[in-house]
Amino acid sequence: MLRLLSLLQTHRYWPGAELADRLEVSPRTLRRDVDRLRELGYPVDASRGVAGGYQLQAGAAVPPLLLDDEEAVAIAVGLRSAAAGAVAGFEETSVRALAKVIQLLPPRLRRRIDALQAVTSPGVLGGGPTLDAGVLTTIAMATRGEERLRFDYTPRDGETARRFAEPHRLVPLGRRWYLLAWDLDRGDWRSFRVDRIAGPALTGARFRPREIPGGDPVVWLRSRIRAIPTRHDVSVLLETDPERVTAVVGHWGTIEPVRDGVCRLRMNVDDLGWPTMVLGVLGVPFTVESPAELRENVQAVGRNLLRGTTL
Repeated sequence: MLRLLSLLQTHRYWPGAELADRLEVSPRTLRRDVDRLRELGYPVDASRGVAGGYQLQAGAAVPPLLLDDEEAVAIAVGLRSAAAGAVAGFEETSVRALAKVIQLLPPRLRRRIDALQAVTSPGVLGGGPTLDAGVLTTIAMATRGEERLRFDYTPRDGETARRFAEPHRLVPLGRRWYLLAWDLDRGDWRSFRVDRIAGPALTGARFRPREIPGGDPVVWLRSRIRAIPTRHDVSVLLETDPERVTAVVGHWGTIEPVRDGVCRLRMNVDDLGWPTMVLGVLGVPFTVESPAELRENVQAVGRNLLRGTTL
């Protein structure tokens, strides 16, 4: 029953034979389980004939968990906040849950949630770009429902273009969200920064999921990010142990021991604000080796901080 409900909650149309095959049950058992879901309040539409099948529709009321309107709205708003990074470690799970909740909400509750979102300014943690939870939800719905996605994308150094893709996975990494997808125009795997995606829309065209190279979306994404040319090659000598630097920088930099109590931090970054923040958080003596722009940025930030503390 739970497997059946999980498949139906993608809101795609399932031919009866395909659905029974996925569940490894007979058509008769499938019909009985669908009837049981209807008794629980889930509005499952059925069509007869050779191409007959089933589809779960949004109902006039929220089906069990037996939520009232206020509780449903509170859950959706809370999940949107978590998806935007308000709760560290829950971003990806929140997006998946939000996609399920939104699909089952009746229109009147969706309008309430959208109205609340329109007049709310969420705080973004970690200095990452501000994201539209609606964009994340639409992408998650397409990914979960195995439905091709249409969107406008603006690359780092290029013009906005319309893209068509088969979404595979949403991955939060560092301070950003990425969509991993099969690019239909280029016939290859691509990663798209979600903050550069605009106007995502479901196309209604289904696809059979492909296997991402290596099988691990996070490993694949990290390998792609490391291969992207960056604007600044940072090198800084720090008078501290490598372990302390690693605890702050994580996998976003390379730490090389130089001698006792001294190590070298290397980073490849687009924005010098990130290494500047790292130096401030570490709070240890350091020497900027390169680039000169980082030295100037640190000096400018230092002057601003001093001005703010002058009485």
